[in-house]
Amino acid sequence: MFDPLDYPFLVLVVCFLIFWLSAMIGARLQARQRTGRELSQGHDDFVFILGATLTLLGLIIGFSFSMAVSRYEQRKNYEEDEANAIGTEYVRADLLPASDGAKVRELLTAYLNERIRDYETRDQRERVAIGARTARLQAELWSTVTAPALAQQTQVTALAVSGMNDVLNSQGYTQAAWWNRIPIGAWVLLISISIFCNILIGYAAHSRGPLLLILPIALSVSLFLISDIDSPRRGIISVRPQNLESLAASLHSN
Repeated sequence: MFDPLDYPFLVLVVCFLIFWLSAMIGARLQARQRTGRELSQGHDDFVFILGATLTLLGLIIGFSFSMAVSRYEQRKNYEEDEANAIGTEYVRADLLPASDGAKVRELLTAYLNERIRDYETRDQRERVAIGARTARLQAELWSTVTAPALAQQTQVTALAVSGMNDVLNSQGYTQAAWWNRIPIGAWVLLISISIFCNILIGYAAHSRGPLLLILPIALSVSLFLISDIDSPRRGIISVRPQNLESLAASLHSN
């Protein structure tokens, strides 16, 4: 399903057009005032409303940016946890019988490569294929570990099973973090308040010159940055699987 919030540059262009049109609407409303005296009578009330609305907008932008950054940091932390879990289980494979341990290490290497591809790809079809291969590898890894553990139920084999459980759980935590986005309601509120502010700014302006572009540009860039950080797949600022790549490099060098 198409989600416009997954396309930060689309958010930038659309928001700029909406905010600029809002400022122009405000300027046109101001131009329709009959006399300067009618405008000056409510000047103090207008300044108060404008200041309060801009303050509210600044708070909402700040909270939204904080939400986006916290989710970005969460995705980074889970990527690190996933690399640590895979690396730990790769070492614990020595606790299994030689043939099972070798198979686990081989499967973990293939699983690690799939996880790296999942971070890097932006193609929806490729992600579906990667998800299918990942699920198949997870089933093989679990069966490979549990078979010797059931045959020989010792604390040593239990460590290998526990490590594999961490590997599987870490992928689920990572996926949940990628789904954890800024709520749609927060975006609706943010864009709505931005529109009201641009109308008020246009209403307060004495001309339709370049000054009317300042707030629409500033708000559009702000929302672009928020959506870019919040978008785990298509943003410029994205989580690189640097820990997974470092682990893959170290495994290939051994």
